[in-house]
Amino acid sequence: MKKILLIAAVFMTGITAMAQQKPDDVIKVNTEKYNFGKIKQNVPVTTVFEITNVSDKPVVVENTWGSCGCTTPEKPKEPIAPGATAKLKVNYNAAAMSNFEKDVFIKLAGVNDPKIVKITGEVLDENAYNTYVQSDEYKKSKATVTTKDKKAKPSKGGK
Repeated sequence: MKKILLIAAVFMTGITAMAQQKPDDVIKVNTEKYNFGKIKQNVPVTTVFEITNVSDKPVVVENTWGSCGCTTPEKPKEPIAPGATAKLKVNYNAAAMSNFEKDVFIKLAGVNDPKIVKITGEVLDENAYNTYVQSDEYKKSKATVTTKDKKAKPSKGGK
């Protein structure tokens, strides 16, 4: 009899564990990874991740945190209605010179595991950054962004 109860308990625990929701069942994020590119040391940068509720119930973002003190996310304050989108602002302080890849954790109410998104980039000292800004690589990257912006924003006046 004890063996039967033990087997039943293990079986029920397994079913309960499989029934846990995952973050991707509840929300979708516009991008899993944002690359700041090359940035100047001690000049903080910011990006915004868009979180969309793909469930049929409001979603509460309980907490957000970065993998280190240099990364500070600002969680949405209000619940996210079904089908609605909220913004998760993420700041990076750019204090340490180096390549970086930082995790940003998004903890949802009722979901055990957090959703993880990433920020990446390279922090350069002032001289290296100034050299980069005057390089062909920088000019090409800005031309690409400008071209994309022009395609995304049609001019006014119907031309």
